[in-house]
Amino acid sequence: MEVIKENQDAFTTTEPMIAMTNNDVPLEAGEIIIEEITRNHKLLHRHRLHQHEVAIGRGYQNDIILADPHICPQHLTIKFSQGAWQLNDNNSVNGTVLERNKKNQQDENQQIINDGDVIIVGKSQLRVMFSDHKVAEAIAFSPFESLIDIIRNPIAVFISIALFMLISANISYLSQPTEINISQLFVSALKMTLIFAVWPAGVALVSHLTKHDPRILAQLGISFTFFILLWLSDLLEEIIAFNSASSSMLGLIISLLPIGIAFSLFWLNSYIGFHVSAKRRMIVAISITTLVFGGSYLIQYSKKAEFNPRPQYNSTIMAPKFLIAPSSDVDTFLERSNALFEQASKAAQQD
Repeated sequence: MEVIKENQDAFTTTEPMIAMTNNDVPLEAGEIIIEEITRNHKLLHRHRLHQHEVAIGRGYQNDIILADPHICPQHLTIKFSQGAWQLNDNNSVNGTVLERNKKNQQDENQQIINDGDVIIVGKSQLRVMFSDHKVAEAIAFSPFESLIDIIRNPIAVFISIALFMLISANISYLSQPTEINISQLFVSALKMTLIFAVWPAGVALVSHLTKHDPRILAQLGISFTFFILLWLSDLLEEIIAFNSASSSMLGLIISLLPIGIAFSLFWLNSYIGFHVSAKRRMIVAISITTLVFGGSYLIQYSKKAEFNPRPQYNSTIMAPKFLIAPSSDVDTFLERSNALFEQASKAAQQD
């Protein structure tokens, strides 16, 4: 949330003073916007002031009060004088620097403030804007917004989480070698759901800490929907492996599907939680996807092969209903096998 502070003029003048911005547009004296920002230039607070002199410091008598312990009680003053806004440091302990003049402290114009200048004071930063400062064009709603509005509905979120729990309970049931009751399945599914909920909750928390709208329901709905899609992609991969040879190209292509789904999830998490450019959103999604899948592959292939007297074979066993091609009866299978053996014998005799 942006904090806007407005102060009325404490005095009147018979003839208004006029300043000129960098774009040579007249600026009415006595009106200035000062933003408190982070080192990454993220907005913390915004103050809109209607006066010719602005006092900034840690003391409570200032127009803008900063809690930074490296700032003096009466640290600096911004004053409109001779047709321009000027910065005056009040002999502070740590000084005051304009960011554009940080490398050249001897610039004779370093005290003149231009539109958009950043003032470094202590460990804090202030950005100065004039009232005619140009802002970026409004961003049109993305087609994803309509989808997000549906998924973030509380009923849709509940359905996605409930479906996730059912799938988790089914996987837990199939993985148990012994009998298991419904209460144990429910506890196992609930634990799995809470573990997976850490990701959307963490993204929403980071979004809140960076002064963005966390949109927790949207994050939960999107994340659990894509978690379900990831499980469905695993099932599809098993069906393809069951119906094709181990070296099939189709199996390799299907194995890339989870990577695409994970990339889409991370991209949407960034789209929902942070107002960043499309390029940065793409870089973040690619980086997280590479970290997750690349790290897992590195761990898998870095393990040294050890002798195991009881090796475990990775075989896919599924019900016949998962067969895409129809199966043949026993007699037909034997006839085809005998024909293959005869062909192999003839080829061996010719060689």
